[in-house]
Amino acid sequence: MTTLTDRYLAATLRSVPVARRAEIATELRASIEDMVESRTAGGQDAASAEREVLTELGDPDKLAARYADRRLQLIGPAYYLAWSRLMKLLLSFIPALAGVLVGLLQTADGGDVGDAIGGGISAAFQVAVQIAFWVTVVFAVLERTKTPLHLPEWSVDQLPEDTTDRQITLSDIAASVTFLALIIAYLPMQHFRSFVPTDDGENLPILDPALWSFWLPFLIAVLVATIGLEVAKYRTGRWTWPLVAVNAVLGLAFAAPVVWLMSTDRLLNPDFVARFEWLGEGDNLNLVATAVIAGTVLVTLWDVLDSAVKTWRNRT
Repeated sequence: MTTLTDRYLAATLRSVPVARRAEIATELRASIEDMVESRTAGGQDAASAEREVLTELGDPDKLAARYADRRLQLIGPAYYLAWSRLMKLLLSFIPALAGVLVGLLQTADGGDVGDAIGGGISAAFQVAVQIAFWVTVVFAVLERTKTPLHLPEWSVDQLPEDTTDRQITLSDIAASVTFLALIIAYLPMQHFRSFVPTDDGENLPILDPALWSFWLPFLIAVLVATIGLEVAKYRTGRWTWPLVAVNAVLGLAFAAPVVWLMSTDRLLNPDFVARFEWLGEGDNLNLVATAVIAGTVLVTLWDVLDSAVKTWRNRT
């Protein structure tokens, strides 16, 4: 059997009890081979026979439900899978996005940090409830009124790619993109809400506002490009030498300006430095600058070396 059968088996087995996977895999593979053999014995091409057999077996999620004796009747068997897939897609990012936006808006508007976090969590929960309720209502009405959805017929072309050798997961990429997005959002937001007040209660930016003439937009552009790199990593599924090269260039493009600006006392807002007497005492400011520079260099080197090592291990 080809990888087409392997992909069909993988798609089916992921939804059956772990204890029965080996048994079901053996039984299903044997059934597929017998069905293909009966067609090829009549002179049919093996590849087309395999596609016809898998198409006849149908959606692997439905087949898995039969093996697991699981009834697809929350909405009803006709639309259950469409409802389930749409629900998972919408709940995977919309509530989180709404929560982050609400939290940032409340913070930028001068709200308390704790209230902003609570507001973001509350907004995310409410959005999730609304999505679950209205999507379910719509599908329930469609099912009860027997309204045809004209859903496309399942075909083997919809089988997911084999991801057994994938080394970069969606959760890893989501965490990285979220972290980068928060940094990008904070760079302009710190001019409105840095959590460092002046003596008269006004907001005090941490980074020098003069950097908006070039360096802060440049750093934001580098971070946006890094998000693009994360997407490319996920699509590839593993580190490659071209991705390592791009990662090194982007790392250098971000680290070099930060190191240079910090070493020349141009990164931090002078008013922010003057706000804390401790920074003006002795070599304290130099110690902070050294720590920032060392941290930036070490993180950048670690990131580049880690990606290179992973690519080297994947060479075979």
